[in-house]
Amino acid sequence: MPERTNAEWLADLRGPENQQAITDLRVVLIRGLSYSLSTRLRGDIDTLVEDFAQEALLKILNNLDTFRGESKLTTWAQKIAVRVAYSELRRKRWQDISIQDLYPEDSGIDYTPAVLTDPGANPEMSVTQRNILEMVLRLIQEKLTEKQRQAMIIVMSGGLPLEEAARQMGTNRNALYKLIHDARKRLKEEIEAEGLSADDLLAAFGSI
Repeated sequence: MPERTNAEWLADLRGPENQQAITDLRVVLIRGLSYSLSTRLRGDIDTLVEDFAQEALLKILNNLDTFRGESKLTTWAQKIAVRVAYSELRRKRWQDISIQDLYPEDSGIDYTPAVLTDPGANPEMSVTQRNILEMVLRLIQEKLTEKQRQAMIIVMSGGLPLEEAARQMGTNRNALYKLIHDARKRLKEEIEAEGLSADDLLAAFGSI
């Protein structure tokens, strides 16, 4: 593979006959990904590396104008490839888990945290804490829309990544953020209507 300066890489990748440069860059990406993923994945990773390199190449070629020349182009490209690989691995990890899986099996359509379904989960929890949490859960069920309830379940579970949750809900990350924001705002209003304030909640749950 010929050594190229940044300017030569850009010219070759943008040129009308750029196939050789693309092939050379792909070799660089595969080598870098194989090293980066070898400590994270077991078994034969060649197929995954090939897929990640191809996906990264498309992203790199579409974003050549953002390269500022502060490092070698190959270093910049490898960083993009690693980000693509890690994002895809996270997505694959969660793709078989649905929002419904975050509900306890015996809870029907309601979301009830383990701290309420398991009496031994937190024996130090006071009656006040338990009553407040039950009130919040009741408000989530009664006062929020179905989409808002799903958004709050995601927040309370702390498990499903927002990107995957948004995909399952048929929306995008920004729209899911908006749902969470609106749900929290509605809950705050309803909690205050019950005669409690944020300070009350912090005081009740400060020891957890």
